[in-house]
Amino acid sequence: MTFQTLPLTGERTVPGVDIERYWFLRHEVVYRWLAQRWRADRLGPSAAGAAALVDAGCGEGYGADLLAEALADAVIGLDYDAVTIGHVAASYPRVRAVRGNLAAFPLADASVSAVVSLQVIEHLWDLAGFLAECRRVTVPGGAIAVSTPNRPVFSPGLPRRAKPTNPFHVEEFDADQVAGMLRHAGFIDVQVLGLHHGDRLLAWEAAHGPLVAAHVGAALTGRWPAELLALLPTLTPDDFRIGEPDGAHDLIGLGTR
Repeated sequence: MTFQTLPLTGERTVPGVDIERYWFLRHEVVYRWLAQRWRADRLGPSAAGAAALVDAGCGEGYGADLLAEALADAVIGLDYDAVTIGHVAASYPRVRAVRGNLAAFPLADASVSAVVSLQVIEHLWDLAGFLAECRRVTVPGGAIAVSTPNRPVFSPGLPRRAKPTNPFHVEEFDADQVAGMLRHAGFIDVQVLGLHHGDRLLAWEAAHGPLVAAHVGAALTGRWPAELLALLPTLTPDDFRIGEPDGAHDLIGLGTR
Protein backbone atom coordinates (compact mmCIF):
# COMPACT_ATOMS: atom_id res chain seq x y z
CA MET A 1 0.00 0.00 0.00
CA THR A 2 1.44 3.36 -1.08
CA PHE A 3 1.72 6.16 1.46
CA GLN A 4 -0.34 9.17 0.40
CA THR A 5 0.45 12.80 1.14
CA LEU A 6 -3.27 13.51 1.25
CA PRO A 7 -5.22 11.43 3.77
CA LEU A 8 -8.41 9.56 2.98
CA THR A 9 -11.34 11.63 4.19
CA GLY A 10 -14.34 9.64 2.98
CA GLU A 11 -15.05 12.47 0.53
CA ARG A 12 -11.94 12.58 -1.67
CA THR A 13 -10.47 9.54 -3.40
CA VAL A 14 -6.72 9.16 -3.97
CA PRO A 15 -4.57 6.84 -6.10
CA GLY A 16 -2.46 3.98 -4.84
CA VAL A 17 -4.68 2.63 -2.02
CA ASP A 18 -5.99 -0.89 -2.54
CA ILE A 19 -9.17 -0.53 -0.50
CA GLU A 20 -9.95 2.75 -2.32
CA ARG A 21 -9.25 1.38 -5.80
CA TYR A 22 -12.88 0.71 -6.76
CA TRP A 23 -13.95 4.31 -6.05
CA PHE A 24 -10.79 5.69 -7.60
CA LEU A 25 -11.43 3.81 -10.84
CA ARG A 26 -14.97 5.17 -11.08
CA HIS A 27 -13.27 8.55 -11.47
CA GLU A 28 -10.26 7.48 -13.55
CA VAL A 29 -12.32 5.63 -16.16
CA VAL A 30 -14.33 8.77 -16.90
CA TYR A 31 -11.22 10.96 -17.06
CA ARG A 32 -9.67 8.54 -19.56
CA TRP A 33 -12.85 8.35 -21.60
CA LEU A 34 -13.08 12.14 -21.76
CA ALA A 35 -9.42 12.43 -22.73
CA GLN A 36 -9.99 10.06 -25.64
CA ARG A 37 -13.17 11.83 -26.70
CA TRP A 38 -11.68 15.29 -26.54
CA ARG A 39 -8.43 14.25 -28.19
CA ALA A 40 -10.48 12.89 -31.10
CA ASP A 41 -12.33 16.20 -31.24
CA ARG A 42 -8.98 18.04 -31.22
CA LEU A 43 -10.06 20.02 -28.21
CA GLY A 44 -7.43 22.61 -27.39
CA PRO A 45 -6.85 26.26 -26.52
CA SER A 46 -9.28 28.59 -28.25
CA ALA A 47 -7.24 31.73 -27.69
CA ALA A 48 -3.58 32.48 -27.21
CA GLY A 49 -2.55 31.56 -23.69
CA ALA A 50 -5.89 30.00 -22.80
CA ALA A 51 -5.88 26.74 -20.90
CA ALA A 52 -7.41 23.77 -22.68
CA LEU A 53 -9.65 23.07 -19.74
CA VAL A 54 -10.29 23.46 -16.04
CA ASP A 55 -10.83 20.52 -13.70
CA ALA A 56 -13.26 22.09 -11.22
CA GLY A 57 -12.99 20.38 -7.85
CA CYS A 58 -9.83 18.58 -8.96
CA GLY A 59 -9.11 16.98 -5.58
CA GLU A 60 -5.79 15.12 -5.43
CA GLY A 61 -4.95 16.17 -8.99
CA TYR A 62 -4.44 12.83 -10.74
CA GLY A 63 -7.30 13.47 -13.19
CA ALA A 64 -6.12 16.93 -14.18
CA ASP A 65 -2.65 15.48 -14.75
CA LEU A 66 -4.07 12.64 -16.86
CA LEU A 67 -5.93 15.15 -19.03
CA ALA A 68 -2.86 17.37 -19.35
CA GLU A 69 -0.79 14.41 -20.52
CA ALA A 70 -3.41 13.07 -22.92
CA LEU A 71 -4.32 16.41 -24.51
CA ALA A 72 -0.81 17.91 -24.42
CA ASP A 73 -2.28 21.19 -23.23
CA ALA A 74 -2.27 23.26 -20.06
CA VAL A 75 -4.89 22.21 -17.53
CA ILE A 76 -6.04 24.21 -14.52
CA GLY A 77 -6.74 22.21 -11.39
CA LEU A 78 -9.22 24.24 -9.32
CA ASP A 79 -10.03 23.36 -5.72
CA TYR A 80 -10.99 25.32 -2.61
CA ASP A 81 -8.94 23.37 -0.06
CA ALA A 82 -5.52 24.98 0.46
CA VAL A 83 -3.74 21.78 1.51
CA THR A 84 -5.12 19.93 -1.50
CA ILE A 85 -4.04 22.65 -3.92
CA GLY A 86 -0.58 22.68 -2.35
CA HIS A 87 -0.36 18.94 -2.95
CA VAL A 88 -1.45 19.33 -6.59
CA ALA A 89 1.15 22.03 -7.20
CA ALA A 90 3.91 19.92 -5.66
CA SER A 91 2.91 16.62 -7.25
CA TYR A 92 1.76 17.45 -10.77
CA PRO A 93 3.93 20.05 -12.55
CA ARG A 94 1.84 19.72 -15.72
CA VAL A 95 -1.17 21.12 -13.84
CA ARG A 96 -1.64 24.79 -12.98
CA ALA A 97 -2.97 24.51 -9.42
CA VAL A 98 -5.40 27.31 -8.50
CA ARG A 99 -7.27 27.76 -5.25
CA GLY A 100 -10.76 29.09 -5.70
CA ASN A 101 -14.42 28.84 -4.80
CA LEU A 102 -16.51 26.81 -7.23
CA ALA A 103 -19.27 29.40 -6.99
CA ALA A 104 -16.89 32.13 -8.26
CA PHE A 105 -14.08 30.81 -10.47
CA PRO A 106 -10.93 32.99 -10.39
CA LEU A 107 -10.87 32.85 -14.21
CA ALA A 108 -11.74 35.30 -16.96
CA ASP A 109 -14.82 35.04 -19.13
CA ALA A 110 -14.49 32.67 -22.10
CA SER A 111 -10.96 31.65 -21.06
CA VAL A 112 -11.08 27.83 -21.29
CA SER A 113 -12.19 25.36 -23.91
CA ALA A 114 -13.77 22.90 -21.50
CA VAL A 115 -14.79 22.35 -17.91
CA VAL A 116 -14.71 18.91 -16.34
CA SER A 117 -16.03 18.25 -12.83
CA LEU A 118 -16.27 14.66 -11.68
CA GLN A 119 -18.17 13.58 -8.57
CA VAL A 120 -18.54 17.20 -7.43
CA ILE A 121 -22.07 18.48 -8.12
CA GLU A 122 -23.62 16.29 -5.42
CA HIS A 123 -21.47 18.18 -2.85
CA LEU A 124 -22.45 21.72 -3.82
CA TRP A 125 -24.84 24.02 -1.98
CA ASP A 126 -24.94 26.52 -4.86
CA LEU A 127 -25.21 24.22 -7.86
CA ALA A 128 -26.86 26.84 -10.07
CA GLY A 129 -24.05 29.28 -9.32
CA PHE A 130 -21.44 26.64 -10.14
CA LEU A 131 -23.00 25.80 -13.51
CA ALA A 132 -23.33 29.50 -14.33
CA GLU A 133 -19.60 29.88 -13.65
CA CYS A 134 -18.84 26.86 -15.85
CA ARG A 135 -20.70 28.52 -18.71
CA ARG A 136 -19.14 31.94 -18.07
CA VAL A 137 -15.52 30.74 -18.31
CA THR A 138 -16.04 28.44 -21.29
CA VAL A 139 -15.61 29.70 -24.86
CA PRO A 140 -18.57 29.44 -27.25
CA GLY A 141 -18.53 25.93 -28.65
CA GLY A 142 -16.59 24.67 -25.64
CA ALA A 143 -17.51 21.58 -23.65
CA ILE A 144 -18.71 20.70 -20.17
CA ALA A 145 -18.59 17.26 -18.57
CA VAL A 146 -19.85 16.39 -15.09
CA SER A 147 -20.23 13.06 -13.37
CA THR A 148 -22.24 12.17 -10.28
CA PRO A 149 -23.63 9.07 -8.56
CA ASN A 150 -26.88 7.87 -10.13
CA ARG A 151 -29.34 8.33 -7.26
CA PRO A 152 -31.72 5.45 -8.13
CA VAL A 153 -28.77 3.04 -8.03
CA PHE A 154 -26.56 4.69 -5.42
CA SER A 155 -29.36 5.43 -2.94
CA PRO A 156 -32.30 3.18 -3.87
CA GLY A 157 -35.62 4.58 -2.71
CA LEU A 158 -34.30 8.09 -2.03
CA PRO A 159 -36.73 10.56 -3.64
CA ARG A 160 -35.70 13.68 -5.49
CA ARG A 161 -34.43 16.55 -3.34
CA ALA A 162 -34.30 14.40 -0.20
CA LYS A 163 -31.17 14.63 1.97
CA PRO A 164 -28.88 11.70 1.14
CA THR A 165 -27.57 9.42 3.86
CA ASN A 166 -24.02 10.12 2.66
CA PRO A 167 -22.98 12.99 4.98
CA PHE A 168 -20.85 14.61 2.27
CA HIS A 169 -23.68 14.84 -0.28
CA VAL A 170 -26.07 17.78 -0.41
CA GLU A 171 -28.30 16.18 -3.07
CA GLU A 172 -28.15 13.23 -5.45
CA PHE A 173 -29.57 13.18 -8.97
CA ASP A 174 -31.10 11.03 -11.67
CA ALA A 175 -30.41 11.27 -15.41
CA ASP A 176 -33.31 13.61 -16.17
CA GLN A 177 -32.16 15.99 -13.45
CA VAL A 178 -28.59 16.05 -14.79
CA ALA A 179 -29.82 16.80 -18.31
CA GLY A 180 -32.21 19.44 -16.99
CA MET A 181 -29.63 21.28 -14.91
CA LEU A 182 -27.23 21.55 -17.86
CA ARG A 183 -29.95 22.83 -20.18
CA HIS A 184 -31.19 25.28 -17.54
CA ALA A 185 -27.64 26.64 -17.22
CA GLY A 186 -27.64 27.41 -20.94
CA PHE A 187 -25.72 24.46 -22.37
CA ILE A 188 -26.85 22.84 -25.62
CA ASP A 189 -26.34 19.42 -27.23
CA VAL A 190 -26.90 17.92 -23.78
CA GLN A 191 -26.37 14.18 -23.42
CA VAL A 192 -26.32 11.92 -20.36
CA LEU A 193 -24.42 8.63 -20.36
CA GLY A 194 -23.64 6.17 -17.57
CA LEU A 195 -20.72 4.27 -16.03
CA HIS A 196 -21.51 0.59 -15.55
CA HIS A 197 -19.81 -2.45 -14.08
CA GLY A 198 -18.21 -4.65 -16.71
CA ASP A 199 -18.54 -8.41 -17.08
CA ARG A 200 -16.01 -9.34 -14.38
CA LEU A 201 -17.67 -7.17 -11.75
CA LEU A 202 -21.10 -8.45 -12.74
CA ALA A 203 -19.83 -12.02 -12.30
CA TRP A 204 -18.39 -11.13 -8.88
CA GLU A 205 -21.72 -9.64 -7.83
CA ALA A 206 -23.58 -12.71 -9.05
CA ALA A 207 -21.44 -14.77 -6.67
CA HIS A 208 -21.12 -12.40 -3.69
CA GLY A 209 -23.88 -9.79 -3.90
CA PRO A 210 -23.78 -6.03 -4.67
CA LEU A 211 -20.23 -4.70 -4.65
CA VAL A 212 -21.08 -1.20 -3.43
CA ALA A 213 -23.05 -2.52 -0.47
CA ALA A 214 -20.20 -4.87 0.45
CA HIS A 215 -17.65 -2.08 0.16
CA VAL A 216 -19.63 0.46 2.18
CA GLY A 217 -20.45 -2.13 4.84
CA ALA A 218 -16.80 -3.10 5.16
CA ALA A 219 -15.69 0.51 5.43
CA LEU A 220 -18.27 1.24 8.15
CA THR A 221 -17.57 -1.85 10.24
CA GLY A 222 -13.88 -2.38 9.54
CA ARG A 223 -14.62 -6.02 8.65
CA TRP A 224 -13.41 -6.66 5.12
CA PRO A 225 -14.57 -9.91 3.47
CA ALA A 226 -11.71 -11.93 2.04
CA GLU A 227 -13.33 -12.08 -1.41
CA LEU A 228 -13.58 -8.28 -1.48
CA LEU A 229 -9.98 -7.76 -0.39
CA ALA A 230 -8.91 -10.20 -3.08
CA LEU A 231 -10.85 -8.34 -5.77
CA LEU A 232 -9.98 -4.71 -5.11
CA PRO A 233 -6.22 -4.71 -5.97
CA THR A 234 -6.93 -6.49 -9.27
CA LEU A 235 -9.43 -3.95 -10.63
CA THR A 236 -8.56 -2.13 -13.87
CA PRO A 237 -10.35 0.39 -16.11
CA ASP A 238 -11.41 -2.57 -18.27
CA ASP A 239 -13.76 -3.65 -15.45
CA PHE A 240 -16.08 -0.76 -16.29
CA ARG A 241 -17.93 0.39 -19.39
CA ILE A 242 -19.68 3.57 -20.45
CA GLY A 243 -23.10 3.30 -22.03
CA GLU A 244 -26.73 4.23 -21.45
CA PRO A 245 -27.72 6.03 -18.23
CA ASP A 246 -30.36 3.51 -17.12
CA GLY A 247 -29.01 1.35 -14.32
CA ALA A 248 -25.63 3.11 -14.32
CA HIS A 249 -23.63 3.56 -11.15
CA ASP A 250 -22.49 7.04 -12.18
CA LEU A 251 -24.06 9.51 -14.60
CA ILE A 252 -21.98 11.51 -17.07
CA GLY A 253 -23.55 14.76 -18.23
CA LEU A 254 -22.17 16.37 -21.38
CA GLY A 255 -22.99 19.68 -23.02
CA THR A 256 -21.75 22.47 -25.27
CA ARG A 257 -21.43 26.17 -24.46
